[in-house]
Amino acid sequence: MRSESAPAAGTTAAPASDARTGTLAAAAATPAGRVARARAVVARYVTLTKPRVIELLLVTTIPTMILAQEGWPSLGLVLATLVGGATAAGSANVLNCYIDRDIDRVMNRTRRRPTATGEISPRAALTFGLVLGVVSLTWLWFLVNPVSSMLTAGAILIYVVGYTMILKRRTPQNIVWGGAAGCMPVLIGWSAVTGTVGWPAVLLFGVIFFWTPPHYWPLSMKFRRDYAAAGVPMLPVVAQDTKVAREMIGYTLAMIACSLLLVPAAGMTWVYAVLATALGVWFLVLCVRLLRRAEDPARGKLRAMSVFHASITYLTLLSVAVSVDVFLPL
Repeated sequence: MRSESAPAAGTTAAPASDARTGTLAAAAATPAGRVARARAVVARYVTLTKPRVIELLLVTTIPTMILAQEGWPSLGLVLATLVGGATAAGSANVLNCYIDRDIDRVMNRTRRRPTATGEISPRAALTFGLVLGVVSLTWLWFLVNPVSSMLTAGAILIYVVGYTMILKRRTPQNIVWGGAAGCMPVLIGWSAVTGTVGWPAVLLFGVIFFWTPPHYWPLSMKFRRDYAAAGVPMLPVVAQDTKVAREMIGYTLAMIACSLLLVPAAGMTWVYAVLATALGVWFLVLCVRLLRRAEDPARGKLRAMSVFHASITYLTLLSVAVSVDVFLPL
């Protein structure tokens, strides 16, 4: 006796996969399905802008604006600067994904980026990145000032051309000089308030410039196999951990010096001086500990990522110290 679930004579049962495909297609044709699909597309484009990187860049912009204003800048100016800066950073990051899509496919950390998976075509990514760049520069020119717009153009060029196209695949010092793009938000924030670039902004630029290698190299230590497979000569790929750690200590000392030079240059109080010193010494101790463990593995695991996360904490707290100090009595 034939089972009730069996197909009738002369007919062919539809494969289960076809049934599922039909169900998904039907769901996508509904209003809710179209909304979900649109959200997925938007999410892919947002991913290309690297929102977490943008957040870190903006953390340094507001304190610089407060320092330049010696108080609270107007809310409209702050919002205009942040929107323009975030859009510009998004442009640079999208163009970075467009250029690096070949090596992104090789690296486990980046192989899910939409430009690496093909979910966003190279042409669409290039167009998106260029449009964001034009919008950001136009926005800053008319809603902030031309100086901030030109500095932002410089930041995009340093990251896209200087770092991504020229330095990244050629030299272990790529992140040192290419990292200058990440220092530009403090110059942009200062110029947004004053229309010029002052010495305090230059020193804050120095803080972030020297902070960048000890921030990024621990991440490169963790993903050195990825970078090696992609042919990217990050310093941890081509040098021993001891050499990397020693250079991190050197950059950290320079970073601390710049943070303390801000005291006379910007008239900071003793509160900032104490906090900047304490934060700098704390981060320096972590770098020294990394060196000790690199020299003698018996001391324990390298724990490079703990230094990476600590670097973010350091920059965030130093930025808070700059902001708060402006409102303290001399």
